[in-house]
Amino acid sequence: MTNWMSDPSIGLFASACSLTVLAMMMFMSVRLYRSYRRHPVYRLLIVVLPLLMMLQLLQAAGADGGTSPPLLQLGTRLLGIFAFIIINFVFMKLYSHPAVRLKGAPFFLMALAAAFIAGLEIAFNPRLLETSAGAPIPFVGLDFYGILVNFLILLDTRGVELRTKYSVGLMIYFAGDLARVTDRYVFQGSVPMLLLLSRMLPVIYFILLFLLLFEWVVDRLLTTYRSSITDGLTGLYNRKHFHQKAGQMMVRGKGIAVIFGDIDNFKKLNDTHGHHRADGVLKQVAEIMREISQSGGIAGRYGGEELLLAVGSGDKAAEIAELLRRRVEEESIVTMSIGVSYSRSGSTVEEVIREADEAMYRSKTTGKNKVTVVNTPVRSGRGKKAAP
Repeated sequence: MTNWMSDPSIGLFASACSLTVLAMMMFMSVRLYRSYRRHPVYRLLIVVLPLLMMLQLLQAAGADGGTSPPLLQLGTRLLGIFAFIIINFVFMKLYSHPAVRLKGAPFFLMALAAAFIAGLEIAFNPRLLETSAGAPIPFVGLDFYGILVNFLILLDTRGVELRTKYSVGLMIYFAGDLARVTDRYVFQGSVPMLLLLSRMLPVIYFILLFLLLFEWVVDRLLTTYRSSITDGLTGLYNRKHFHQKAGQMMVRGKGIAVIFGDIDNFKKLNDTHGHHRADGVLKQVAEIMREISQSGGIAGRYGGEELLLAVGSGDKAAEIAELLRRRVEEESIVTMSIGVSYSRSGSTVEEVIREADEAMYRSKTTGKNKVTVVNTPVRSGRGKKAAP
């Protein structure tokens, strides 16, 4: 086991694993950029991932080891710090709360400080670049600064969503960095476990980043899908998707009832209280309809202040409509005129909605704040006056 852990092939295996994960992240990043070109973070992600892949190739070739030229070792270590700073800026930007405005200046200064420290080390010890091959060049300040950067970023995750997952990844990378520095300056390769940790923990870190990016992609896809089927203001189904869902209900349940509601005096509310207040009332009424529909119906926005409910034809639609009318009156500052229509054999969703709309218009023109039912399974259509 000791020989296996200290074998150089472990480094190749770790680099191969990291390259595979980074390549999958690159594929997702390109897809994100094509879908959301206006987001500059995706462009930055596409830039930094090739840098990380280049770093893995250099490490696999032993560019940070004792057999490579000093300048190549220095460049590899600087590249590792730069790429780590950029990738964490990208993920913190992706997962920052909307109220948090993450600025790039601190990250830029951290990268600039890395170059400054490297310059200082060479200025105070020019022989570092003249060291012969045989052991890694001891860029002590740069190596310990890399650990400090990790620690500073870990401390600044307060405004990041999924903070626990992200912080775990940073702590794993921190442990890998610490194992690498300890192995290089204290044990000098005599403890195989430290060598294994320094090579494999970054792989786990990249896997966690991949999972975070995958979760982000899934969330964006779900958001795009929801925006295509729901109304942006109320969150109810839009007219097109309501028609589709109601049609599916009709096929499965062999009949539906449509409850068509229109908020009374909504234009006056807009004029006297303003659009912001009116929109708030509309969302409040929509939330009531959503709660009522949770027992098995579907709710949608037909347009303007017109809202819809579709329930099964055997679900006592008139009683549900009366419940809706009463709750709107009691829980908001508006009332609602409602029409109810049942589907018949051979009728379409459009016809049922049109008849419910006509019934609502009767409620609107005969006093408002009432329910009118047509095409009931039991008796002919008649108005149902609201309870006092």
